[in-house]
Amino acid sequence: MYKIREKLKDKTATLGVIGLGYVGLPLAVEKAKAGYRTIGFDVQESKVEMVNRGENYIGDVVNEDLFEIVNSGLLTATTDFAQVAHADVVAICVPTPLDQYQQPDISYVTNSAENIVPHMHKDMLIVLESTTYPGTTEELLKPILEKSGLVCGVDFCLAFSPERVDPGNLLYKVKNTPKVVGGVTSNCTETAAILYESILEAPIHRVSSPSIAEMAKILENTYRNVNIGLVNELVILSHKMNINFWEVIEAAKSKPYGFQAFYPGPGLGGHCIPLDPYYLSWKAREYGFHTSMIEASMMVNDRMPEYVVERASKILNRVRKALNGSKILILGVAFKQDVDDYRESPALAVIEELEEAGAEVRYYDPYVSDYNYHGEEKIGEGALTKELLESADLVIITTAHTNVDYGFVQEHGKAIFDTKNAMRRVENREKIELL
Repeated sequence: MYKIREKLKDKTATLGVIGLGYVGLPLAVEKAKAGYRTIGFDVQESKVEMVNRGENYIGDVVNEDLFEIVNSGLLTATTDFAQVAHADVVAICVPTPLDQYQQPDISYVTNSAENIVPHMHKDMLIVLESTTYPGTTEELLKPILEKSGLVCGVDFCLAFSPERVDPGNLLYKVKNTPKVVGGVTSNCTETAAILYESILEAPIHRVSSPSIAEMAKILENTYRNVNIGLVNELVILSHKMNINFWEVIEAAKSKPYGFQAFYPGPGLGGHCIPLDPYYLSWKAREYGFHTSMIEASMMVNDRMPEYVVERASKILNRVRKALNGSKILILGVAFKQDVDDYRESPALAVIEELEEAGAEVRYYDPYVSDYNYHGEEKIGEGALTKELLESADLVIITTAHTNVDYGFVQEHGKAIFDTKNAMRRVENREKIELL
């Protein structure tokens, strides 16, 4: 069991990463940059081919870093899970979405574990990084892996260490973000901690079990979900009271303690915050417990796209236009500013609601040229032109990208509904209505 530690310390261990998406590829790159031979696994042949050519497709990965480590032979990618046999460490970084009933879909985790089993060997370390409900590592993953005939904590190590990727964050990347690690045994925890200490330039926070680490990740994102739900509810109330809630937030921020600013918007997006509370609520029902505060915030946040469409309809009504048949221009479909990631983006739900109401919708996003939502492909506008703006009855800003000329939008848009306060620096505000 301690051979793996020696191989980690002298960097003779081979590290595997299953899932080469927004979480897996940056992690694989950091492992290779630290001097480990790293193998990336993915079921998508296109991703594997791009990695092996040194072509980057993830915003948080530096193009030159990927090209260099691939050329040096430190990073390779494959669809062949038999190569797991050559790995001393395997990190599972696959999606954990919700199914159509808003329940956890952990099939990607299950399939990854089952693909590992035939190729397991003694002295391996397996780490689950995918966000999931408390208990997944020990209740789901451990029994599957032990089908190999190897015993967890004796023949191999198993731990959970939640990913903390924040796409587009200019300060915190994989390399410098503190890592939480919880193993099935204390030996598992320490072995995983040794791995991350050799890769990262950030503290490693050890916890006593995988379920503690799993719940910590859920807490981080549920905290944000609940607070965003609070400000979304208050922005609706403030509109009814004719109060500028964005100014309210700035006033509250002046207090140097006891307040952290959260901002309203058209809903929640991304790979974690909209999903994690559902994992917790689902698991809580197993114990006969209802997470009433969390579920209330989820209801508020889930309703925001519908509320945005209601407000859009009222804005059009004031100029004697019906939503049905109106031309709407959406600015931004990424789930947050200055990224190309549109997973769970509320803008997509806003577009769907608008189209169901009969509106003719076009969109412009400098980072997202096209997207697929519920199996339907939509192509964006290639440029934000005077003609495009003037042709729209209403412009709705749903993502506050910083490389959009909002003065130009103000000059040529007929009416503007700003759900993100993106136009706060525009002086002439007579066309602008805030969320």
